[in-house]
Amino acid sequence: MKKTVLSAALLALALSGAVMAAAVPSFVTKAVADPTRPKADTERDAVRLPAETIAFAGVKPGMKVAEFFPGGGYFTRPLSDVVGRKGHVYAIENAKWDDGSDAKAVAAVRDHNVTLQMVKFGEFNLPQKVDLVWITQNYHDLHIAKFGGVDMAAFNKHVYESLKPGGIYFVVDHQANPGTGEAQIAKLHRIEKAQVIREVEAAGFKLVGEGSALHRPGDDHTRSIFDKSIQGHTDQYMLKFQKA
Repeated sequence: MKKTVLSAALLALALSGAVMAAAVPSFVTKAVADPTRPKADTERDAVRLPAETIAFAGVKPGMKVAEFFPGGGYFTRPLSDVVGRKGHVYAIENAKWDDGSDAKAVAAVRDHNVTLQMVKFGEFNLPQKVDLVWITQNYHDLHIAKFGGVDMAAFNKHVYESLKPGGIYFVVDHQANPGTGEAQIAKLHRIEKAQVIREVEAAGFKLVGEGSALHRPGDDHTRSIFDKSIQGHTDQYMLKFQKA
């Protein structure tokens, strides 16, 4: 009897694992497996989990996506592949962060469906309403004064207004401990999840999902994300907000 119960439990676990694996659509898997992705990007996949991240965000073929601060295009490439020729990626970069190399890298991604905007920090102007606004590991930077003073209430409201009805605002960032203030955000490059939720919901969004794929309990949130002992392995949260 015990053997039967154990077998049933193992079968259930196996089926559960299959369902979890199936949660990443084939078009996302294919995009992440694109052999043209730079080696420097694919070497980071084990810790950044691009397939799980894109799948959780809900990016699909044909979508119009605004991606904030793409850097060298780590996510821009697979996002471009996923949305395809009927979709579009608006890559929005802070002009002061780039020496020209990031812009060149992003522009070379997929010139048929990627538009790069080099703008003043915290500002953007999209030519059309989009299905999804994406910001990964950079929401906290909007709180760092030396990058440019950003009115977060106005920024998040602008994001809200830039989305289609039912559109998604997707945020991934490094977790901070409760009570982390602006000075500590600037020092650690972390922001408390509760603060992000509070600020984004104040703009009219509703939190509709939270992903735990990047949760790492070994990170106590006290060290800078650039500390070599934790770099690349920080505890991160995925938040999915929807426009009413």
